[in-house]
Amino acid sequence: MTHPLKLKQITLIGVGLIGGSFVLDLKRLGLVEKVVGVDLDADNLARALERRVIDAAFEQVCSESIHGADLVLIATPVATLPAICRTLAPLLAPHTLVSDVGSTKQSALAAFAEYLPQHLPHCIAAHPIAGSDRHGALAAQFGLYQHKKLIVCPHERQDSDGLKTLEALWQAVGAQTYRMSAAEHDAVFAAVSHMPHMIAYAYVHQIADHPDGQTYLDFAASGFRDFTRIASSHPAIWTDICLANKTSLLDLLAGQQQQLAYLQALLQSGDADALYHYFEEAQHTRDDWQARQ
Repeated sequence: MTHPLKLKQITLIGVGLIGGSFVLDLKRLGLVEKVVGVDLDADNLARALERRVIDAAFEQVCSESIHGADLVLIATPVATLPAICRTLAPLLAPHTLVSDVGSTKQSALAAFAEYLPQHLPHCIAAHPIAGSDRHGALAAQFGLYQHKKLIVCPHERQDSDGLKTLEALWQAVGAQTYRMSAAEHDAVFAAVSHMPHMIAYAYVHQIADHPDGQTYLDFAASGFRDFTRIASSHPAIWTDICLANKTSLLDLLAGQQQQLAYLQALLQSGDADALYHYFEEAQHTRDDWQARQ
């Protein structure tokens, strides 16, 4: 008996950690017969074919790469979504689901609505909460999504059957699925993902720009490494994300400046008690969060 979720073909646009790990697990589970990879990087496609992340490769979106797809998964930087959707518009079969994995969902829904208006019921804005600072086909791995969260942001014209199918595919690879509005999603992830990246990049810049910065780096150890790890993330990806979610980030940056000003005032006044309580409150907040993970 054929599994009700089994797809004949997934076309993966952008063959890297996120999309590659998703299709690897689906292939291992027998839930997809064929994965077609589309990527601008020919070497990356070659690695993906060697590792059997994908079964066929194309360097551009074309009728041959899309034909037969039950799902087109767009796993490229968020700023590329409008152009990709424009190219997809005349190529999609009526039943084909289109989804993304980007971390800004208002921009994704706007691209779907503008460039795929006739197909919009079958367009699903999604965001898997997993990743690393590695990228490309060689980063794809089995089991990446076990016990990870997957957010979907339904829209007013959403086809419920397609939405349930996509959620079931992500659940099959181990993800726990949640639904929220695109606006709520973008506010949440500006706070817990996008802003930490901006702060990490900013602090690395502060050290690098200092006249003695190289000496500081020579003696940096685990504290610096742990705090700045995400500053090794791909600059193109994070440029796109931050610009797509700039309204939420501008509010958070203003709030961070207030926090730093408060710390500066405590140091200038030498208020040890207030500084201790400030650190203690932050410690408790993080420890409580860590205990729930």
